[in-house]
Amino acid sequence: MSLTGAMTIDVEDYFQVQAFADVIDRESWERWPRRVEANTEWMLEALAARGVHATFFTLGWVAERHRGLVRRIVAAGHELASHGYGHQLVDRIGPEAFRADLARARAALEDAGGVAVIGYRAPTFSIGPHVPWAWEILEETGHRYTSSLFPVKHDLYGTPDAARVPFRPAGSSLWEIPLTTVHGFGRNWPCAGGGYFRLLPYAAYRGAVRHLHRREGRPQIFYTHPWELDPGQPHIPQSRLSARFRHRVNLGRMKTRFAALLEDFAWDRMDRVYADLLDPSRPC
Repeated sequence: MSLTGAMTIDVEDYFQVQAFADVIDRESWERWPRRVEANTEWMLEALAARGVHATFFTLGWVAERHRGLVRRIVAAGHELASHGYGHQLVDRIGPEAFRADLARARAALEDAGGVAVIGYRAPTFSIGPHVPWAWEILEETGHRYTSSLFPVKHDLYGTPDAARVPFRPAGSSLWEIPLTTVHGFGRNWPCAGGGYFRLLPYAAYRGAVRHLHRREGRPQIFYTHPWELDPGQPHIPQSRLSARFRHRVNLGRMKTRFAALLEDFAWDRMDRVYADLLDPSRPC
């Protein structure tokens, strides 16, 4: 059994990741050499070569500075979605700051891309049952879905006891579409990309997705970042050793793995893979 999965790209630069937030503050972002445009262009070319469309969860900060890149994403037939504006953790900034961040990001994205933005992904998966107000604000601001919940145990993120399948938070018309996991040995295991995808053998991911298709009959979500395909990015020597390891492990292998991923599975945009859920005529 083969299903079409959702290919998603979180468009942010290497100096904006949460792992470096303790040593790189937002006020210094302008001083770092930006590599996001060139890396995203490589991904656009790789996707085009295989006829794959994806969802690009893009920072508003990036959209303001790379308007041409946003236009090219849209012109290539990809879905433009929001990753917030300044890569701030939702569960730390509170409701009012979150509302402002959403509005600023959406304005930047829609102005640059010329299309409506209905999807959202929280930085570092910082949405879950512990911040129910976030779902309420997303619905109020016109978003129709979020893919921000990761039902795994991790030191930086994760809600291991959360639902593994799409759901509507109580009383909401918004859909939460969790990142993909497989369940075994009494726990959920990540099967969605990111650092685990770079660290573990590619065959492990491929086997897990085939297991998901065969046993659960549902599609997978894959996520990655433009910086994950860029081994030439600057080092951040002042960061913790564990952060440097997580960030840089197997960057040099990612272009080959990404190409294999596009060949081995069928992929499409989030809004099309989950079109049946996002149909506005569907009852709540």
